[in-house]
Amino acid sequence: MPRYRDLADRLRQQIDAGLWRPGERIPSIRQSCKTHHLSPMTVLQAYQLLESQGIIQARPQSGYYVKDTSPKPGIPPGETHYTDSVDINNLVFDVLQAGKSRALVPLGMAVADPHLFPLPRLGRLLASVMRTMDPFSTVSDLPPGNEALRRAIARRYAMRGLTVDPQEIVITTGAMEALSLSLQVLTEPGDWVVVESPTFYGALQAIERLRLRAVEIPVISGVGIDLIQLESALKERPIKACWLMANVQHPLGHTQSDEHKAALMALLARYEVPVVEDDVYGELHFGRDPLRPLKYWDREGTSLLCSSFSKCLAPGFRVGWVVAGSHAPRVQRRQLISTLATNVPSQLALARFLEEGGYDAHLRRLRHTLSIRMHRLRAELQTRLPSVGISQPGGGFFLWLTLPRGVDTRQIYRRALEAGFSLAPGALFGGAGQHDHCLRLNASHPWGPELEQALDQLARWLPVPVDEP
Repeated sequence: MPRYRDLADRLRQQIDAGLWRPGERIPSIRQSCKTHHLSPMTVLQAYQLLESQGIIQARPQSGYYVKDTSPKPGIPPGETHYTDSVDINNLVFDVLQAGKSRALVPLGMAVADPHLFPLPRLGRLLASVMRTMDPFSTVSDLPPGNEALRRAIARRYAMRGLTVDPQEIVITTGAMEALSLSLQVLTEPGDWVVVESPTFYGALQAIERLRLRAVEIPVISGVGIDLIQLESALKERPIKACWLMANVQHPLGHTQSDEHKAALMALLARYEVPVVEDDVYGELHFGRDPLRPLKYWDREGTSLLCSSFSKCLAPGFRVGWVVAGSHAPRVQRRQLISTLATNVPSQLALARFLEEGGYDAHLRRLRHTLSIRMHRLRAELQTRLPSVGISQPGGGFFLWLTLPRGVDTRQIYRRALEAGFSLAPGALFGGAGQHDHCLRLNASHPWGPELEQALDQLARWLPVPVDEP
């Protein structure tokens, strides 16, 4: 075990035992170096790991303190929003189009730093499979997709404690197709679908495109979807499906505890409502142990588990999948009449990559780099914006900023483009305007003068303290 992980485990055990209580300062980096005979970098890595897990928090010019995770009195909970007609696609299109320029500092980019992925090796594999590809694979790898790739995906789920039959897996063109197909087999136009608030804008896009109606249930930061409000919605509306992210939720970045996941799935089972699970960031957690998806607690076998390689390995290949269970035949039929099939050479190259090994080593390097970069960006933001609410993700590569209510971050977004950097306004992540005062920043890029200048400019636009979220 790496020495920094050993130190992190030791400190976590001490905190669990009450040696340091919420709000109390833990030993400084210098003190821990002397006590444990470790280098400052090793201790810093341990502290960064504990911070990414939400156990401690850094205070500028003060040190590290045990995080108080108890509910804060006086903070009103978010409200459930019922939206008959979602209208988000035009805004998403405009923001994504405006953020494509390489001249912009990419704080608004929706994908991680492309330099973090093994693109040269993937390119060589792609060229190799193209030379040796069976001409009939364009037929044999029609839905459900390449068999070797489906077996490799099933083996990875086995490592996360979930037994999956490869025949239940359908390979798709990215996670968005997997998620959209899953909604299509569960709903008809006009049906109600639950999403989290804030949520990934792709969920709202799919709801708009399929002419569904959205029930936006607030997320309790660091916990998960509000189960009390969810049950109220299940009683009030004929909900047909829930689109949820239990692991490294986008945009907040937290992961639900296993207890919360089990309670959530038990609640939905009582009301016989299936889950469409978006697990695209499930491999990008900063903790030691693999994360179990909600499907692990699916006793009825009605949930659909969707993911892809786009966020963690091959962002340009557009290869995703859905563990569809009993829904697999209908998902395949839907895919055949829409996109027909997923790019065959990309499937073959990814199957070869997984067979040859090295994926887990890549993921360890990727998680480590993302954790370091996120910690740096968050610390820089805290220094410049000490009164702004900043999320503490346990994985992924996004930070969520909560500004005073009344601030419209779409205006800040437009000013940022003029100043040479991008960001994602909060209006993308809710269909009822409840997150217009928030924004999302991409934390995956290395620190440098251009990024520093962008944060300095952002801080000059936000001189006022934050309201309660």
